[in-house]
Amino acid sequence: MERREEEAETLVEAALRILNEADPVQKARLGEDTGRRWLDGSISLAYRPSDPLPQVPDRPARLSTVKLVAPNKMPKLGKGGSLQSRQAMVHSLVHTESWAIDLSWDIIARFGRQELMPREFFTDFVMVALDEGRHFTLLSARLEEMGSFYGALPAHDGLWDSALETSSDLLSRLAVEHCVHEARGLDVLPTTIERFRKGGDEITAKLLESVIYPEEITHCAAGIRWFRYLSLRSQTKVQQNPSSLEDAVNTKTSEDLEEAFQQLDTANNQSEDEKAVIQKFHSVVRRHFHGPLKPPFNVEARKAAGFDPEWYEPLAIKEVITGD
Repeated sequence: MERREEEAETLVEAALRILNEADPVQKARLGEDTGRRWLDGSISLAYRPSDPLPQVPDRPARLSTVKLVAPNKMPKLGKGGSLQSRQAMVHSLVHTESWAIDLSWDIIARFGRQELMPREFFTDFVMVALDEGRHFTLLSARLEEMGSFYGALPAHDGLWDSALETSSDLLSRLAVEHCVHEARGLDVLPTTIERFRKGGDEITAKLLESVIYPEEITHCAAGIRWFRYLSLRSQTKVQQNPSSLEDAVNTKTSEDLEEAFQQLDTANNQSEDEKAVIQKFHSVVRRHFHGPLKPPFNVEARKAAGFDPEWYEPLAIKEVITGD
């Protein structure tokens, strides 16, 4: 017999269960199961408005088998010319993906209900979480094929340090983690792919090039999309009372909310509203991201994600060319 709706697990409850799972392999499996159940409707509610606010852990559960060191104490990865270097590079990617899984479920559990986000927000980050879990699984398997395993080398948790700093504000979380960090991954991936290829590892190069790289573009796009939405909503572009928003997020068809969402999502890049959103982005990043953004930028991939130069170039170091 199916559980009654008031007893059935909600998406936020499932996200908390994933965050509290320490084993990264099991975490990815739980995420896969949860994501599929949300997409096929087996999980019908994002949350129950009558429930207390979720108690989201400051740090997700993690195994102690991965030795953590400060970012400035990390050994150099090398350039892929040796098997040891390529193992270190893949190990670093696996570790990044393990945190990316947690970041995706954390934004759902921590902010979805608190910010009364529409149902599409939950679905977008479920899709991101599914991708990140698959990336972790594929890269972990590849690392083992190369004669190593996750936990064989040290790693750092700099990615979660910035998550802690943005744990009380969704705009900041979107800007730093899901725009700046995601876009930085797009900047460095082509070089990483080329290093594997030059090192004779075509299998890893193709995995990154054909699966992970194109999907990471969509993750950056989700960050931009929801930063824009939330910024414009805060400018009273969407007039909804809290109770109607809570009802809408748990309803599969909400014409009013969908229409408003589409209006925000297709904002004209030349409009005054868009300029205000970009200025807000600059302000948030300067407040929560330490230091300027560093070129070179992967302009093509960023543009594919909707991340045009006016968003990030003012935040970057400008190279100064001096004459002799």
